[in-house]
Amino acid sequence: QVQLVESGGGLVQAGGSLRLSCLASGSTFSIDTMAWYRQAPGKQRERVAQITSGGIRDYVDSVKGRFTISRENAKNTMYLQMNNLKPDDTAVYYCYCRAWRRGESYDTWGQGTQVSVSS
Repeated sequence: QVQLVESGGGLVQAGGSLRLSCLASGSTFSIDTMAWYRQAPGKQRERVAQITSGGIRDYVDSVKGRFTISRENAKNTMYLQMNNLKPDDTAVYYCYCRAWRRGESYDTWGQGTQVSVSS
């Protein structure tokens, strides 16, 4: 099994930056795709950014040009660099990964970290 722990959230003013980290432990060799999701109050959870094991990245339109997803496999860590933050980015951010066990995939989520952006 894989476990995920996020860190790096906090309160920042609009225009500021934060970097989120997601540390994976357990059967990390079985991880392929990793992603960041967020959920704002009263809204559905949405995928913000995704990175495959081959390094292919994808972003939701609202964060393109402002957020950068990356991963350091040697450190079992994924990052989300968030620049030029806006109040609409306020949400709980969750780390996600898809891993494999005995030929079947399974999803793992972190506990979430709060990001609050003041205007």
